[in-house]
Amino acid sequence: MPPIPGSGLAKGLAVTLRTMTRKTVTARYPDTQPELPPRSRGVIGLFEENCTVCMLCARECPDWCIYIDSHKETLPAAAPGGRERSRNVLDRFAIDFSLCMYCGICIEVCPFDALFWSPEFEYAETDILELTHERDKLREWMWTVPAPPALDPGAEEPKEIAAARKTADKLAAAEAAEAADVAEATEATEAADAAQGATRQREDGE
Repeated sequence: MPPIPGSGLAKGLAVTLRTMTRKTVTARYPDTQPELPPRSRGVIGLFEENCTVCMLCARECPDWCIYIDSHKETLPAAAPGGRERSRNVLDRFAIDFSLCMYCGICIEVCPFDALFWSPEFEYAETDILELTHERDKLREWMWTVPAPPALDPGAEEPKEIAAARKTADKLAAAEAAEAADVAEATEATEAADAAQGATRQREDGE
């Protein structure tokens, strides 16, 4: 059936009339802060302790706005006769937010959970050069990163937590068994001492 002439115009006017009758909502920003969604993409925070300078975030960034400098340090052998090890030490980690397009690829590809989204968005500057945040500034944003959401009641326990719990249960069982062995040995020693004392008393009485 062909559409009725003018039906599209009627539908558009109906939408306009419905919108006109709604109450106008005015955002009182900046006096009233907006309620942001939990997964808002504001600014990126750096948890420096987890960064291994693998350069994966910088290589995968489409805008090449992540700058990383590092140097190698030699660590002494952990045991006598062992080999020395080398590790990367982070010298500079900076993000140029004037180039960043907030795609989140750097956060997704980081294998060590060193980058996080913060909902903070009020970091405008009068000078574009100030939008390059060095690692000290990026670390400050970590204090504004919200806690991760709770798991669903029916969700499976993460493998890391399950492995840690299993290890903790094994250690607790081993400690309980050791304590039980110590208690049995103490009871046996006390019983032996009591038996020896009773034998001495009988011998002294005779």
